[in-house]
Amino acid sequence: MGPIRGSKKKRKIDSENGLASGSSEDGSNDWWSEFSKRIVGSLSPSKGLDQFESVFKVSRKTFNYICSLVNEPMTSKTSNFMYLNGQSMSLNDQVALALRRLSSGDSLIGVGNFFGTNHSTVSQVTWRFVEAIEERGLHHLQWPTTEEEFTQIKSKFENIRGLPNCCGAIDTSHIMMLLSASDRTIDVWLDRKDNHSMMLQVIVDPDMRFRDVVTGYPGKMDDASVLQKSSFHDLSEKGERLNGKKLKLPEGTEIREYIVGDSGFPLLPWLLTPYQGRDLPETKTEFNKRHFATKLVAQRALARLKDVWRVIHGVMWRPDKNRLPRVILACCILHNIMIDMEDDALDELTLTNQHDSGYRPEFCDMADTNASISRDKLALYLSGRLAV
Repeated sequence: MGPIRGSKKKRKIDSENGLASGSSEDGSNDWWSEFSKRIVGSLSPSKGLDQFESVFKVSRKTFNYICSLVNEPMTSKTSNFMYLNGQSMSLNDQVALALRRLSSGDSLIGVGNFFGTNHSTVSQVTWRFVEAIEERGLHHLQWPTTEEEFTQIKSKFENIRGLPNCCGAIDTSHIMMLLSASDRTIDVWLDRKDNHSMMLQVIVDPDMRFRDVVTGYPGKMDDASVLQKSSFHDLSEKGERLNGKKLKLPEGTEIREYIVGDSGFPLLPWLLTPYQGRDLPETKTEFNKRHFATKLVAQRALARLKDVWRVIHGVMWRPDKNRLPRVILACCILHNIMIDMEDDALDELTLTNQHDSGYRPEFCDMADTNASISRDKLALYLSGRLAV
């Protein structure tokens, strides 16, 4: 399976229909009351979280919404998943099992023991859930489509550190894999740190919501190469993306909509990177400070993604590389759902920007001439030194 990209479908949550059929808030509480009795010996609540959030990493409200989202695709197939005692798994059971697998990062056997089922059931249920969340949840991961959305996004980014007309922050991360020595494709996935990994590229809004996702490429590829293979790059180069209102500076220069990225990306008219080098003049140093503070939102989003959905946090043991991109995408969708649902569990998370430990920053020397001029003008404008 090739690289995966996020959808452009409209995001909308129907709060009136935010619960699965037959799965009201009270029904969910009843289900949890019975379910928790079976696993109570395995529970170890995290600080600040109740037992439910500790086990599944989402609130009951979000859990109910997810159940409603995947209800039809998960129940339309005839497979009857069972516990070891012969009891059939309900929809809530299946969603709970999949969320536990994705959020704990525990092995198939570990999750199976936790739930009282075998590892093959854990694998099958999780994959069905991944397919269902991709089928029904892609509207949670989309590029903004209305002027109102862009206005809000630009305003929030500008409030961070003053960068005007910014529409997103881009970053990449490595998803680590432990592959079998007999895997014939093993060398393809060997990256510059001698790890086997898969790349994840995201573009994030100021609320740490993923707006564009690309994954599936080998970790040996650098940031610029992954970007150039993405549809976002092609659309932006054609002027079909980041083509909204331009910022007109006092002396007449126009700054188009743009995203910000680190020095591993090329400097382009629609992608602003920091100035490189030491002993920079004050205007460029100040621009870099603003740029760094704005770009930090992407690093924090990736750190939160890996912290909550820990199946992609550590080293995955012999993953199915054809299915892994879809597992990653499902985790990104779930990340966005928690934001869209204003999930209380997010309040307990510690913000960090560490998501790619051991990988040193990359440097790309590709720079568009017009982009260099625009960046210089913007730096002068932000420092108040742009001549009118």
